[in-house]
Amino acid sequence: MSTENPANPTPAVQHQDFIRQIVRDDLASGKHVAIHTRFPPEPNGYLHIGHAKAICLSFGIAREFSGWCNLRLDDTNPGKEDPEFVEGIKDDVRWLGFEWHELRHASDYFEVFYRAACKLIEDGVAYVDDLNAEEMREYRGTLTAAGRNSPHRDRSVEENLDLFRRMRAGEFADGSKTLRAKIDMAAGNMNMRDPAIYRIRKIAHQNTGDAWPIYPMYDYAHSLSDALEGITHSLCTLEFEDHRPLYDWCVDKVDLPNHPELWQPLLDAGLPTQPAKPRQIEFSRLNLSYCITSKRKLAQLVADHYVDGWDDPRMNTLRGLRRRGFTPAGLRLLIDRVGVSKQNSVIDYAVLEGCIREDLDATAARRMAVLEPLKLVLTNLPEGHEETLSFPNHPKDESFGTRDVPFSREVWIEREDFAEVPPKGFHRLKPEGEVRLRGVGIVKCEQVIKDADGNVVELHCTLDPETRSGLPGADRKVKGTIHWVSAKRAVAAEVRVYDRLFSVAAPDSEDDGKTWLDHVNPEAKRVLRGWLEPAAADVAPEQRFQFERLGYFVADRVDHRADAPVFNRTVTLRDTWARQAGN
Repeated sequence: MSTENPANPTPAVQHQDFIRQIVRDDLASGKHVAIHTRFPPEPNGYLHIGHAKAICLSFGIAREFSGWCNLRLDDTNPGKEDPEFVEGIKDDVRWLGFEWHELRHASDYFEVFYRAACKLIEDGVAYVDDLNAEEMREYRGTLTAAGRNSPHRDRSVEENLDLFRRMRAGEFADGSKTLRAKIDMAAGNMNMRDPAIYRIRKIAHQNTGDAWPIYPMYDYAHSLSDALEGITHSLCTLEFEDHRPLYDWCVDKVDLPNHPELWQPLLDAGLPTQPAKPRQIEFSRLNLSYCITSKRKLAQLVADHYVDGWDDPRMNTLRGLRRRGFTPAGLRLLIDRVGVSKQNSVIDYAVLEGCIREDLDATAARRMAVLEPLKLVLTNLPEGHEETLSFPNHPKDESFGTRDVPFSREVWIEREDFAEVPPKGFHRLKPEGEVRLRGVGIVKCEQVIKDADGNVVELHCTLDPETRSGLPGADRKVKGTIHWVSAKRAVAAEVRVYDRLFSVAAPDSEDDGKTWLDHVNPEAKRVLRGWLEPAAADVAPEQRFQFERLGYFVADRVDHRADAPVFNRTVTLRDTWARQAGN
């Protein structure tokens, strides 16, 4: 597969960061002729906003330097992984605007991993241990105290090979034995204290079925997968920095480039293989305020019905953000602005929302919608009056063209655009007050109609017909302009008004004595019955608009139909959370 994607060409601006400088230096020195990266998610859940940075970095660097990037599914933990998540990961990567060179699975390499483990045993640097998990933790020591050698550490090569082959044959129970690297139980880095590299797990695998009763551990499988695929730069988040010595140990001790007999099974299976020595480089992950990125906690939100699924628009999964109406270009803009460094920090969620607004301001056509309607009747127009007005689809871009908008004697306006007793600074409609109806002209409120309970249900107004654009009175000034939709021609719609899922910036913090679930925002979803101009309703799912004066909205990718429109609010026109904080 080609790494080129016409929807997201190579950026004209050259990015500057420490990883790209390493890549430039490596190319300039001749260390590498071509750059090869990878994105290796585990298919045990859907991708979230944090993964977007890793995707943009690994795929983006490959594209910028005319290299290639593999999508590799790290499927070494059967029982927690699912083909549904595999398809979701592939969809999300493509949605962000990237394509992979090859699709690989760690399970493609199970036979190679096994042969490599046998080599480590033969070389005297791996052994089969009988300690259980609790005993291994006890023997491991602490950050301030060295570990102790397992009583099984000095088994002979022959005994270790025999035991490991019998593990492979399925003779032993789950957890009864592990294969460990023989490194140094006194190492300052805990990851180097004889880490496990294989465990017994008699559970079917989604790709290999019951062929394997043993499975490799992540550090071992990941490093050798990178080497097998000829990865030049293995980009990881900072929590893997302490794992790098083990990564290098596995790569060096197995030495795949000089042992083709280990990877011959891949060639026999038709998998192109040219092993090399990869370099692991760590960068800071994307941390956003008001967000949770733990897969376990995201799964709990779904399981306990705090949200309506992995793609609920309140979720910060990529599927949820997509359904909310966030754009791939807006997410890529965020990643560019955050940059790449080794310094962990928390980015204000408002920065993400600002990037989405910036993209949608340029790319979203305008429409009119009324979410909390109040009827306005223009009493000086004849009964049954209707006409069609022409509106620009985008006030800043003539290439968007124009559309026809039906106008009638009775229209819906937003209830909040009228105040019987207006507060200070209110410039919308009030008794005896005037306001400009967008594209129509100036109207004056003559009468307020109420129901038996005293609620305002209708406004009777008069229109000054000479104040429409292009007519002699169009220059007459009033302070407010409000939008509307024709009461006769508007289309009823379900509008889901979404906001941040958590009400505090650091939901994981327990400083206030509350759990993260206590901070779920009850106002994160409101469902309204609104009215749309016809041109907003008859559109395909995932069509995005700015509903004038209300925010940016998207036709729901699952539930929207032209005859039963459903729209989700993507983001407000301005940062309302900053204003709340200021209060």
